[in-house]
Amino acid sequence: MQTSKSNTRGLTSLDELIEVKYGKHGTATRDKFETDALAFRLGEMLKQARKDVGITQEQLANRTGTKKSYISRIERGLSDIQMSTYYKLITTGLGRQLNISIESMEHI
Repeated sequence: MQTSKSNTRGLTSLDELIEVKYGKHGTATRDKFETDALAFRLGEMLKQARKDVGITQEQLANRTGTKKSYISRIERGLSDIQMSTYYKLITTGLGRQLNISIESMEHI
């Protein structure tokens, strides 16, 4: 495996390692990895926000009309959650604001 031209120390970048393991962007394996990584990040963000508010998974579930087991699955990155549900968990359940941004993919 070659390292990037800007890498003069012979180190392999994280992007290069991910490409070796999961393939190039647009391949089925890489797409699954990206989807799973996003689910994990969203789950971690929810878990941290919930802990910051000081409530349990059960309390969050009760506030939003969901089940504790579903909150647990989301927080572990095991659920392909709909944006409307995530929005409800953040705003109704935690009393927080959800901000979303769209960034350039030039680094890809």
